[in-house]
Amino acid sequence: MAGYKPKVISLTKRPGQTFGFYLRVEHGEEGHLIRCLEMGGPAELAGMKDGDRVLRVNGTFVDELSHSQVVDTVRNGGASVTFHILDEASYKQAKAQGVNLSNPQTSPVANGVATQVPKPKLCYLVKSSSGYGFSLRSVKGEQGLFMTEVIPGSVADRAGIKVNDRLLEINGENMEDSTHEQAVDKIKLAGGSIMFLLVDDETDRYYQNKRMKIGAWLATAKYLPRKPRISNMTKGPDGYGFLLREEPNQTGHFIKNIDRGSPAERACLKDMDRLVAVEGKEVEGFSHEQVVDRIKQSGNKCCLLVVDKDTDQMYKQGKVSPMLFWEEMRDANSPPSYKEAMSIPAPVQPSTPVQEREEELKPKLCKMEKTSAGYGFHLNGIQGVCGQYIKEVVKGGAAERAGLEDDDIVVEVNGLNVEQSSHEEVVAIIRRSGSSLEMLVAKKSVYDQLKAKGVTITRLLLGETSYVQVHTAEAPEERHHEEDRPEITTEISRERTPTQSSSLSQESFDERL
Repeated sequence: MAGYKPKVISLTKRPGQTFGFYLRVEHGEEGHLIRCLEMGGPAELAGMKDGDRVLRVNGTFVDELSHSQVVDTVRNGGASVTFHILDEASYKQAKAQGVNLSNPQTSPVANGVATQVPKPKLCYLVKSSSGYGFSLRSVKGEQGLFMTEVIPGSVADRAGIKVNDRLLEINGENMEDSTHEQAVDKIKLAGGSIMFLLVDDETDRYYQNKRMKIGAWLATAKYLPRKPRISNMTKGPDGYGFLLREEPNQTGHFIKNIDRGSPAERACLKDMDRLVAVEGKEVEGFSHEQVVDRIKQSGNKCCLLVVDKDTDQMYKQGKVSPMLFWEEMRDANSPPSYKEAMSIPAPVQPSTPVQEREEELKPKLCKMEKTSAGYGFHLNGIQGVCGQYIKEVVKGGAAERAGLEDDDIVVEVNGLNVEQSSHEEVVAIIRRSGSSLEMLVAKKSVYDQLKAKGVTITRLLLGETSYVQVHTAEAPEERHHEEDRPEITTEISRERTPTQSSSLSQESFDERL
């Protein structure tokens, strides 16, 4: 079983939304394949990759079922479905070795996190005009309060609450010995938002068998809508470029006066972020001088964990530390896009004349026209980190002909600066662009050097040699089969051998999920 590392990925969709991928059976390929991931969709954001094989759906082993049976299983799962998936290389290796995939002997990995020890979950709900979308039940003669009647697409459903989850805490207060009426009153008095600590049946049994008390310190923070941010910085000539202050009538250490173009700005520190930890060590209760010393002791590189005001308030409402997020990230095997992005080495610049180096410090303005195969690139973003970058530029595609390259940093889209925009916001701008797209980008090395010099990257920096005009009718287009491509115009993440679906063969199917 060496190398067999299935992942467990739970996806939730809203009414009218899909999970953001096609489920396919392809001629000459074994298994149920993940294809055509929607950029920024639930599946892509959760870590699914093109070519992954689905092994289980909501615990049911589906590798040997027909395509239509698997599709029905997914659709019958409702708004939230859990998938066991295996990457393409491991799946083919397991099949070649005759591995019984229905009885894996290695622990699965849940969104990159080993699942040997199940965790209770923190769920944060903000009331809508129709309420929270769940009911609370108790059974006479049995201890405990349980979630029921969770409405698909409701606030509760989107927050990760499942039917039969047992209620442990409300806003950090233990409710295990409370009556139904006391819990209801507590919820009503909470106002417009509330934090629950919940446990499903499997997790509940695990801790009961261990005779362990369940508390928020054991919980997963993955369902919480707001995340702390991990900011990695390398000291510049003028330091990190921010001030650390203690504010009147507020507890904690706060980021202030961020210098433009500084390492702090590039790491997406924001004014009035509260500093939670330095190099993984919590600094709550430390004096100002102790925190400053800890940052200085980190040398030329420093890693900070920070929270903005809303995220801080959410964690405080549940009476839990944001360090829970840090510890979970530390223990996790990060999703490939995150891990890859954080480990990309700085490009080594060859020795060149001064004049040539100066000419290289310019962005690129890349214009492209959408083809039947889309634009031909993948837009990557890192959760909790500002900035979007280009990956998996399709050879011969519109993006490559326009001059886009892997790891280019996106500065503007259609004239709008997006350096401080979220991944979702940039995706929305691209989707609204119609059949043409204009992007101001810079190579990572160029971007870093310009920011270190405090230079604002705009079109004013463009020179004639750095303007890359798209080729349209004159440029040969590589043939692609439209049915193998997603409906999202910006999603063409890699080349693939055309499948039999192009001829509508009975041996090849796809289903939008």
